[in-house]
Amino acid sequence: MKIALAHKRLDLRGGTERILYRTAEGLQDRGHEVHLFCHKFCISPPPGVFGHRVPGLSWPRTARLLTFGFLAPRVIAKHDCDVVMSFDRLVTQDIFRSGGGPHKTFLEKMTSHRGILKELRYGMSLYHRLALFIEKRQLSPRGSWKIIAVCEQTKREMIAAYGICDEKITVVHNGVDHKRFHPDRRMNGGRRIREELGIAVNSPVVLFIGTGFRRKGLDRLLRLWDRSEFPEIYLLVVGNDAKLAHYRKQWGREKKVIFVGPQQNVEDYYAAADLFVLPSIQEAFGNVVLEALASGLPVITISGLGAMDRVEGDLKEGLLTDPDDAEELRTKILRLLDPVRWHRLSQKARQQAEKYAWSNYLDQIEKLLGERCSQFAQLSVPAKANLATVSS
Repeated sequence: MKIALAHKRLDLRGGTERILYRTAEGLQDRGHEVHLFCHKFCISPPPGVFGHRVPGLSWPRTARLLTFGFLAPRVIAKHDCDVVMSFDRLVTQDIFRSGGGPHKTFLEKMTSHRGILKELRYGMSLYHRLALFIEKRQLSPRGSWKIIAVCEQTKREMIAAYGICDEKITVVHNGVDHKRFHPDRRMNGGRRIREELGIAVNSPVVLFIGTGFRRKGLDRLLRLWDRSEFPEIYLLVVGNDAKLAHYRKQWGREKKVIFVGPQQNVEDYYAAADLFVLPSIQEAFGNVVLEALASGLPVITISGLGAMDRVEGDLKEGLLTDPDDAEELRTKILRLLDPVRWHRLSQKARQQAEKYAWSNYLDQIEKLLGERCSQFAQLSVPAKANLATVSS
């Protein structure tokens, strides 16, 4: 198959960007001709994958959203690909993978925590109005043939928000690199990070990883350290935010809160921690949750995440009933850091992550792409003949 994959940026720093890269790489390894269509290439495409730049404006974000959403399909059409799969907001594609759930639902969750003034601001925002317009078009029969949701919760949200029929949405869980994220790293990479940060080997460490601290729920977590609930426990914050400098200045290290910013070797930070906490306001799959589990870390997070869809036994204790309940969050942190239980929980976390393999993810993606190509082949004899010449 000659496959087009689209997203505004090719990078390895964001969750969706990493999935895009792994998808392109995996499909190319399976013998397909893969073309990436992006506005910005922060890194080179995987070996053997073709890259095509989509022209457009980078700033402001409203212009970026508008130009990529409408121009990308036109650029892709010039390359005569058999099937188009987008990871971003495009007005038209064959298959759309939703990595974060409906923007409509996101706005509802964000405004519910900020009051009427914030609701008015979101409602009047040209960016959000345009995003909703493209999303409505994208999820319509004219905009896409099939939608991929990363978890059951995202599928339910799409059906509730836009009345999409159940058959149009397929749930495909992400995979995780079981070698890169592994408990064995604790002895080397984890110890090295602790030494660099001045954290004793026996000091408990809670890890938070995310970009956009408020949406990821960091403020919910910081309340506990602000109240000095955990005088002996470190909170290690990895990731970026527009107000990162403000957070660093406000917290310093007086209450054992350490901001290290975005990191390339994020696997070593998992290895340096004992517990991963992500009390997000809005989240769909949670790649970082899956990476934490693979690293052998118990996890505390919100219900509905795809990475926790199959969680069983004691690990269910990490699911928050009410993420805004500081007492519930405090109690769960102490329970999952209990040294008597920790090693057993760590083993179960790793076993949970082993259920998510990249090969399973690629099998499902390849099947959907193939079904769409077969559908095109049945529509006309020329399309069928063309498919035969490029399929691998």
